[in-house]
Amino acid sequence: MKRTLKRGAILLFILGNIYGILCGGLYFFQENMLFHPEQLPKEYVFEFDEPFEEVYQTGEGGIQLHGLHFPVQNAKGVILYFHGNAGSVRRWGEITSFFTKKGYAVIVMDYRNYGKSEVPSDKVLDPEQALYDDSDVWYAFAKANYPESQIHVYGRSLGTTFATYVASKNNPKNVTLETPFYSIEDEAKSRFPWLPIKRLLKYKMATHQYINDVSCPITIFHGTADEVVDYTHGQKLFNSMTSSKKEFITIPDGGHNDLVNFKEYTETIDQVLEKH
Repeated sequence: MKRTLKRGAILLFILGNIYGILCGGLYFFQENMLFHPEQLPKEYVFEFDEPFEEVYQTGEGGIQLHGLHFPVQNAKGVILYFHGNAGSVRRWGEITSFFTKKGYAVIVMDYRNYGKSEVPSDKVLDPEQALYDDSDVWYAFAKANYPESQIHVYGRSLGTTFATYVASKNNPKNVTLETPFYSIEDEAKSRFPWLPIKRLLKYKMATHQYINDVSCPITIFHGTADEVVDYTHGQKLFNSMTSSKKEFITIPDGGHNDLVNFKEYTETIDQVLEKH
């Protein structure tokens, strides 16, 4: 009996330690799980087929933010593009050429710690809010260069929460969200249901908290085979919206990074961007 109790106590001790390690790992390394930046030296030279200019803006805390502006002659409007969690504008600049070829100017920026954007030298008290403040800076840049009625806010994956945030505070022509999530907390709970997620997360990125303050048309694209943000999470965000100016476009068999390869996307994106 005593031996059985001892074994049980040892097992509980081991399980408790494993649980503690998992909690600690999520808390201390969540930035590594959430963000996958490519950092570029200041002297890096970009090469794109379309004309472009590098843009520097001052973000929260005085850090320098870097982005690219692809002007288009007689542009139909401007796409303010908030990219996903990996890479830098070195890659995203190429991806957004999809829109310049359609006659839209593009502004695509790197978040702090990404590309040529600076890494804060001091610890930021609220790193998530700093990202939202930075997104305000880029919307202001777009508004200073184009009529607000011509600004199309576009968010992809991680960028969908920043796109929704700036749209909730302003009056762009429309918002397009590609593979969005309800919240990072929701995403984490789906992956680690046994952990106290709410207490561990520094980043909430609760897109659903901002989306009902958006007054312009909103369109969501989501693939049924998305292996990063489950299709049902995009549906959950859509269903939380009270606006009548909303549309959900399902991409059968679409994954997280390949929607542009499906006709359900390419045959509808022009109509989506022209909505008002």
